[in-house]
Amino acid sequence: MDTELYSDRYRVATARLRGYDYGQNGAYFVTICTRHRTRYFGEIVVPNHDWDQAHLAPTLVAALVQACWQQIPTRFPFVTLDAFVLMPDHLHGLLLFDKPTEPVPNLYYENRFTPQRENLAAILRGFKAGATSQARHAALPLAWQPRYHDRVVRNDLELDKIRSYIITNPSRWQHEHFGEEGLFR
Repeated sequence: MDTELYSDRYRVATARLRGYDYGQNGAYFVTICTRHRTRYFGEIVVPNHDWDQAHLAPTLVAALVQACWQQIPTRFPFVTLDAFVLMPDHLHGLLLFDKPTEPVPNLYYENRFTPQRENLAAILRGFKAGATSQARHAALPLAWQPRYHDRVVRNDLELDKIRSYIITNPSRWQHEHFGEEGLFR
């Protein structure tokens, strides 16, 4: 049997930083999109054609998603929420991890993998599941893309640049949807 037959054919390449522990302290910039970029969260309103005043006119689903985002530190006390914005079909957020520095016992796990309860993937998985569950309970439509985009923030200058990008995101809605470049292009 040819072992190379399906090698990497159906595997999606990871966008994660190779060798990085996504559970360690630091700042994480995340973008989560809705499935098929469906505009569940509302539309961008531009008062008096002034894009500097652009903002989201939120739907009920947007309010629910924002409330779920605000609950992340309740479940994960080491997380501090920073800048956040909901757009019609995606959200951007900054999460800051600040775990206690006490030593962790050296545990042996038979399958060689440690528990993944306090890392970025677990937090975002819980957020998406919670928001989806609450939306279904309220009979509101909501579906997410299966993955998300993240960036490990490397320094304070980058952190400030990302904060500015998030806060001003509604004012760039027109440009981002007509071919202008984003933050890291």
